[in-house]
Amino acid sequence: MNNPAQTPVHPSQALYTGERQVPVIPAVDHYAGAEKLIRKALALQDELGPVFDVTGDCEDGAAAGEEEAHAAMVAGLIASDANRHGQLGMRVHAPHHPACHTDIDILLDRAGDRVAHITVPKPTSAGELGAVIDYIREGCVRRGIAREIPINALVETHGALADVKAMAALPWMRVLDFGLMDFVSAHDGAIPASAMRSPGQFEHKLLVRAKTEMAAAALANGLIPAHNVCLDLKNPETVRGDATRARMEFGFLRMWSIHPIQIQPIVEAMRPDYAEAEDAAAVLLAAQAADWGPIQYKGELYDRASYRYYWLTLQRARMSGVPVGVEAERAFFG
Repeated sequence: MNNPAQTPVHPSQALYTGERQVPVIPAVDHYAGAEKLIRKALALQDELGPVFDVTGDCEDGAAAGEEEAHAAMVAGLIASDANRHGQLGMRVHAPHHPACHTDIDILLDRAGDRVAHITVPKPTSAGELGAVIDYIREGCVRRGIAREIPINALVETHGALADVKAMAALPWMRVLDFGLMDFVSAHDGAIPASAMRSPGQFEHKLLVRAKTEMAAAALANGLIPAHNVCLDLKNPETVRGDATRARMEFGFLRMWSIHPIQIQPIVEAMRPDYAEAEDAAAVLLAAQAADWGPIQYKGELYDRASYRYYWLTLQRARMSGVPVGVEAERAFFG
């Protein structure tokens, strides 16, 4: 048992010794392009709490010829008081697009210290993605930005899927996102359009292969696999169903939203339920009291392997608004 005079060991110290911990981040990445829609998303973030991230979209959001102005608008919002929770990121243009480096320069100049993440779309190889990450890292050094900016990368090309393990191992990587529609289009009609929505997106063999390989590569490297959008903008239950299948059948821990109506169903489908959070808190409190040695709970044996699972479960529950209990709150998050 712990000596009363000693400070109990926190799970992040007890359960990980030099190993990379999977980041605990919101289960929803909400995309918006127009300034009005980004501001609306940030206002909803204030209302619901920081249970979702927002990404200002420069790739699809910027009109042709207005790329610099659009990037400046998104960077300005990231640096502003409207970004109250610090959870606004930016999707830049694809590596082969002339505006890619310009987007990055504008962002680092105006909001390098505050941007939540940078999303890189359509890399065709690990080398191409690595070159963009190097440009970001070098830009941070030149500007005296001391932080590591999380990088999200889209797997939506044949080359990206072929290189997905190498992409997942690159520095500063945090999320691998699956880009369903571009990936289907890249197959030149071999995958039917019906596979851009359910149930086809979860059943077509080429998509099952792509999603499982991407999710496995992400998790093996301590990254978060993020699922593609649901195209249904009117039926929350369709969104909830897609998020549930992505989470329970494919191991995705995050999903894109493209309309405010989609946010809450994804949060609810991806988060642990109250019973899971309750068990996680009880197991971890008992384990901490036993100096993280094996314990019994409800007649079953628990050890470090299960403690890691429950520690991640408890963090995800708390981040998504599930109560974890006063004792666990005080012991692990106080």
